[in-house]
Amino acid sequence: MMHAPSPHPDTTETGSQRSRLFVYNGGFLTQKRVRRILDLAGYDISLGLPKEGDQVGIWGDSPTAHRGRKIAEEHGAPLVRIEDAFLRSVYPGRRGEPPLGLLIDRTGVHFDPSLSSDLVTLLKDHPLDDSALMKRARDCMARLQDAHLSKYNAFHPDVPPPEPGYVLVVDQLREDASVRASIPFPGADQGRFQEMLAFAQEENPGARILIKTHPETSQGHRAGYFDARHTNDRVELFDAPVSPHLLLEGAVGVYTVSSQLGFEAILSGHRPRIFGQPFYAGWGLTQDEFPPPGRNRRLTRAQMFAAAMILYPTWYDPHHDRLCPLELVINSLEAQVRAWREDRAGWAASEMRLWKRAPLQRFFGQHKRMTFTEKTKTARKSGKNWMVWASKATKDHAGAHHLEDGFLRSRGLGAELVPPLSLVLDRQGIYYDPTRQSDLDDLIRERVSLTPQQERRVETLVMRLIKHEVTKYNLDGDLPDLPKGHRVLVPGQVEDDASIRLGAGKINTNMKLLQAVRAARPNAVVIYKPHPDVEAGLRKGGIKSAESWADVVAEQANPAALIDSVDEVWTMTSLLGFEALLRRVPVTCVGLPFYAGWGLTRDRLEAPHWRDVRPGILSLAHAALIDYPRYFDPLSNLPCSPEVAVDRLIAGDLPAPGSVNRSLSKLQGLLASFAPLWR
Repeated sequence: MMHAPSPHPDTTETGSQRSRLFVYNGGFLTQKRVRRILDLAGYDISLGLPKEGDQVGIWGDSPTAHRGRKIAEEHGAPLVRIEDAFLRSVYPGRRGEPPLGLLIDRTGVHFDPSLSSDLVTLLKDHPLDDSALMKRARDCMARLQDAHLSKYNAFHPDVPPPEPGYVLVVDQLREDASVRASIPFPGADQGRFQEMLAFAQEENPGARILIKTHPETSQGHRAGYFDARHTNDRVELFDAPVSPHLLLEGAVGVYTVSSQLGFEAILSGHRPRIFGQPFYAGWGLTQDEFPPPGRNRRLTRAQMFAAAMILYPTWYDPHHDRLCPLELVINSLEAQVRAWREDRAGWAASEMRLWKRAPLQRFFGQHKRMTFTEKTKTARKSGKNWMVWASKATKDHAGAHHLEDGFLRSRGLGAELVPPLSLVLDRQGIYYDPTRQSDLDDLIRERVSLTPQQERRVETLVMRLIKHEVTKYNLDGDLPDLPKGHRVLVPGQVEDDASIRLGAGKINTNMKLLQAVRAARPNAVVIYKPHPDVEAGLRKGGIKSAESWADVVAEQANPAALIDSVDEVWTMTSLLGFEALLRRVPVTCVGLPFYAGWGLTRDRLEAPHWRDVRPGILSLAHAALIDYPRYFDPLSNLPCSPEVAVDRLIAGDLPAPGSVNRSLSKLQGLLASFAPLWR
């Protein structure tokens, strides 16, 4: 297969043309993800000696690369150099994490200026003038900065950066291939780094100099070029796990030899001082001490990003096992990094039913195993973060995060013990409790103004929900015959639910709600939709005489289809009101659900004082569907984006371990019944 430098096929697998790729490095055989990406890109990993039409693959400039180079030269086989792409994983590859993309280069390697490369060819010759491509580049740049994503991501945006006004000098790994390629003279690399530090001090008199230590040096894996001997009153080593985006934001200058942080500095608006010859030098975006020859073109940041991050890499979607565009990789990495940031200290969990524990372990225990305990002292002393099921929280659980199902939950009912695809963790309160401020309230306030990229993303997500009739539980069902006229949908609720207890006013039962609707809309066609848990006989809230107040009782009906068939919705606190807002159906709230009080609904109760901004529906949706919940893909067993969760709900290809969960639930109930005898 010809891996052409322009334009890169970044959205689909290649066609039928394939090539045998002979390798002499064990990593190509042991790393399943690398093998799979190469397979999807059209390469069949092979052992032995190449024949005519075959190719030889080597890993960058690794210690074993000389074997492949020698075989390729002896047999006249084309050489394919392979490297990790510029967005990789949480930790470096030595931790065993698979990459999300590869750089597959048939002419050279991006970090060696002595060789041509597919990337340099793109930067030299590709028009890079397509407006759609440039918009994608700008959107993706904004996404990376907003989510604080880099090549490796074992840092936390909450770690405070230093006081701004410093000059950033970037250390690198000693004898790294990119350094050796940029400084081809043996032994000259240490001198080049010291020269860079001297220039930084001389060109910025009086300024603080921060030497940014490489993450692998900070963790004691590999040495860098700077240590305590290079510090003085102005110069200090800096190895705190701060977001590179925040670190670059506070810098007044950036100095590097060939680090990827120099590339990220360009994207952040810097014009870094370069003392090597990395791929991003020589295009008018850097101040080059040793300008690479032959790079006479002047590029914008978006053009460079488009070439290096969209056209050049081969990106992989681990949820659907296919090649994909950069946008899906950002979605996937964002979800994985969020899980690491929130779970790396581990979790102690209280008030969790037995059947929930295995799904919770998969959701929150991938980086450190969860512990389940009902002893508050044990949870507090565990050294882990602490969560409690929100509706079970008491004063004894003060300080714990509150856990609840998300708004795109499953195909099937929680009361039927179907595990959720989404969960929310709230540090302050919980979304259905309007008596105290929640994290969701704060997120809605923060999203009042969306960036163009955020607006496009959430609009696309909402349109898919509407098109495929995706709701919380996604239960199918036929619509009954609906009389003509002004139709009002009244969703029933579980009457002992915490959202009713905390968020409803005087109208706090399904009967009272129906009566209020009939009084307010005497000539309307009132359609009552019982709650699915109540219909299934699992929860409280049935009405024996609903037909006395409603024209239609829509039992077992598809909620999304019902919303599309009515003129307005009246509700206490039902999530169906939020789903109606997404579909631009007017909603009247007689209670205070999370979506009330923002100017989007007709409200019968006074909103909490902190709901004092006026977001649009897309802002509300971004906070509720993208920012607030976490999602887990049960097929790939990975944290995932809301887009992947919607894919699963649409396709319906989800495991259904309901019978096992019911057995666990019955066991817990049996144990609880004997508990008084053991006290």
